[in-house]
Amino acid sequence: MKAKQKDIVKNYVASYNNFDVDGMIRDCHQDVIFENTSNGVVDLRTEGLKAFKVQAKSAKQYFKERTQMITSWMHKNTTITIDIDYKAILALDLPNGLKAGDSLELKGQSEFEFLDGKIKKITDKS
Repeated sequence: MKAKQKDIVKNYVASYNNFDVDGMIRDCHQDVIFENTSNGVVDLRTEGLKAFKVQAKSAKQYFKERTQMITSWMHKNTTITIDIDYKAILALDLPNGLKAGDSLELKGQSEFEFLDGKIKKITDKS
């Protein structure tokens, strides 16, 4: 099971990098939960496959390019945690003062919880 879960995470990240929302959700559970946290605070949460797909499609508009590079893996029971180096180029101006064309470089972590061979919860931490 561990190898299959790792393959699912690899597919998710590759799909994310390629702006392929259908690929991202291919292995997600119908009741998938997505959370984005910054500094320990949840600033975005979706529940259910439809809501996650809408959010993922909406997020595409913010970036000209985006890349998550996996730098390490940790597997525990039904959860895979990856450390990532994130790089992106903005496609539009943001309220926080960042402008279209600006580059972002962040380190983060994504946690994938599995149920019945599908991704049940994704938690992105930065």
